[in-house]
Amino acid sequence: MFPTRIEIIPSDGIVEKVQAEVPLSTTLTITCLPHHGIAQTMATAVRLGLLGYNVIPHLAARRLVDRAQLSGILRDCEAAGITEVFAIGGDGQQGAGPYASSLPLLEDIAEHSGGRITAGIAGYPEGHPSVSGLDLLEALLTKQHLATHVVTQMCFSAPKILDYAALLRREGVKLPVWAGVPGAVPRTKLLALATQIGVGTSLKFLSSKGTLARKLLSGDRYSPGSLVSELMAHPEGVSGIHLYSFNRLDMPVWERGDLPDPAASGAAPA
Repeated sequence: MFPTRIEIIPSDGIVEKVQAEVPLSTTLTITCLPHHGIAQTMATAVRLGLLGYNVIPHLAARRLVDRAQLSGILRDCEAAGITEVFAIGGDGQQGAGPYASSLPLLEDIAEHSGGRITAGIAGYPEGHPSVSGLDLLEALLTKQHLATHVVTQMCFSAPKILDYAALLRREGVKLPVWAGVPGAVPRTKLLALATQIGVGTSLKFLSSKGTLARKLLSGDRYSPGSLVSELMAHPEGVSGIHLYSFNRLDMPVWERGDLPDPAASGAAPA
């Protein structure tokens, strides 16, 4: 098996769904979407943490209204047995409070928790629509002493993810890289999400990789099995899979030991 974390959306009823479908041994990450906000993320994370799950809530820097709110969040984390968070900048240019980016948030997490709560940070194999590649790299170099790992934006191309991880190592970013992989999802939802989050390049890559890949995109549902199989063939590149589940909580195929062979599927070597 390959280390896998499952990202869930803190929608109504998700805690009960997780309890019914997900083993306690599974690590869960909880998104912080604009229409839910940090309060709903933390409420879900705390409930799941108290149930015994290993939980990683996402904290969006620009959505925190003040440092007192962060202190309260960190206290709630410790009370629920949560020892790790995922720190992102969040949407928009203006912050609701003192945090304009994830860097000062990471600094305060380290200070307020005394190192008891660690943090992951985001990486962008296909770039960011509003930040240059050099600025993204510089930000990672600046933040890496405050972080434990990098989680990539959702990507559909194993070579792009592996090339990105290699680039980070060459440029001095030594953090482990977790590959952000989309879970099984209806094709129409997948294409809509790709447009929203800017992963069109890797979708074009996938479309060029033979009959099987084109079938994945033209069928009713996308499956990440071939992508994960390629990544697992290069354990020196990524440390694990961060699965964007869209709240579909079926056990991933690689957890069942039922993965396609990259060579048989016609996938190009990374």
